[in-house]
Amino acid sequence: MRQLHFASDNNAGVAPPVLDAVVAEAARTDAAYGWDSTSQRMEEALADVFERPVEVFCVPTGTAANALCLAATNPVWGGVVCHERAHIVVDECAAPTALGGGLTLLPVPAEHGRLEAGSVAAFLDARHDTGVHSVPATSISITQATEAGTRYAPDDIAALADLAHGRGMALHMDGARFANAVAAAGSTPAELSWRSGVDIMSLGATKGGALAAEAIVAFDESHREPLERLRKRSGHLLSKQRFAAAQFNAWFESGRWLGLADHANQQAQRLAEGLTAIGVPLAHPVEANIVFADLEPAAIDNARAAGAQFYMDDPVANPDGTRRIRLVTSWSTEPDDVDALLAALSAMM
Repeated sequence: MRQLHFASDNNAGVAPPVLDAVVAEAARTDAAYGWDSTSQRMEEALADVFERPVEVFCVPTGTAANALCLAATNPVWGGVVCHERAHIVVDECAAPTALGGGLTLLPVPAEHGRLEAGSVAAFLDARHDTGVHSVPATSISITQATEAGTRYAPDDIAALADLAHGRGMALHMDGARFANAVAAAGSTPAELSWRSGVDIMSLGATKGGALAAEAIVAFDESHREPLERLRKRSGHLLSKQRFAAAQFNAWFESGRWLGLADHANQQAQRLAEGLTAIGVPLAHPVEANIVFADLEPAAIDNARAAGAQFYMDDPVANPDGTRRIRLVTSWSTEPDDVDALLAALSAMM
């Protein structure tokens, strides 16, 4: 049976030019631990992408990147304000707490996966401060694109940055799908990060066509030594970092990273438009490569019988008996895959 892969963009393969770059790198010998020429080119490529010099630290996973970002920008007694469905809350098995030496996450509810400066300010003002007995909020973490498949505009980010910096807090961005946000937003990487006040971010290529390439990008050189020490201490310093760097270089070459992300976004739009056309309600605006849909159980069963793979978003049914599913498109999703899924669903509508 043909499989229709909508469970995760992690399920996709590797974009051929990225894999070719890894194979080419394997034919050479160079220095270890990031002191190689390929890593130097990666740093130059990232400086071009962000329109300024940046501090770059390759790590094997997005979880490591997020946890180390937060460990470097918060004291061990600090608290991170974040969305209640953020990846650092739901999917990282307390890694920020472990690598942050006891760091506390402070989840906040918000519509469509996006924190809003006014509601975060209200949350902070309503917290009962008992001095040394309570956890101080020391940073805000946002996700771009969000776990709901929505995006932050530069003004949204700037408002949160102003709030954070005005209270002596840092602003972290989880950029596992940053490429999708940039490709869809019509804004530059700089405008969606440091120019809007982001202090530090994780940047993921794995979901966007790489084999395994994640990085911490810091916009303040004062974070360099803490990140170097924390990365080594936590076991995430790659001896052959150049293979991760080779992936990033191929990913960025000639804007490939945005082309791959744009394809994923377009397939999500195709899917969203098709679902709407057959009367399926969508839970969130579709602004990147993730679609959340509310479906009758029979339609879900029929889609799975047709080979569709996806995750349920919630463990229980909606009040009307429908179930919410998450559908994720990738750089390798074909229009025929989208159409086959829509055909399986429309047969039950």
